[in-house]
Amino acid sequence: MDRPRYNARVLRNNATDAERALWKALRGRQIEGFRFRRQMPIAGYIADFACPDAGLVIELDGGQHFENVEYDEKRTGLLAAAGYRVVRYWNHDVMHRFDEVVADVCRQLRTATPSQPPPFAARKGEE
Repeated sequence: MDRPRYNARVLRNNATDAERALWKALRGRQIEGFRFRRQMPIAGYIADFACPDAGLVIELDGGQHFENVEYDEKRTGLLAAAGYRVVRYWNHDVMHRFDEVVADVCRQLRTATPSQPPPFAARKGEE
């Protein structure tokens, strides 16, 4: 197994409470029919959650991100160069304003410019 995949596996197995909570809502195409992957290697980084079909990355930030603003900006730039739009939520918001975070994820998916047609489950009314 290559290093990025190994690191992603370690991160999946050591998820924060906020990551576990949000993953329960994102997994299994529950939001707008889009498939999310967690701890996905992209552009030399590991995205907390990624939806390749919508070109969307969701990053959850804890208190350490107050000190790493430049690193986060560089990371966001490289993810954007790889074709992803990055949205960030604070862990605190996921834990205390969960419904608002999920509603915003839905809005982000609706405004996404997918690289491919939306997944079958999201195409309501088509046969």
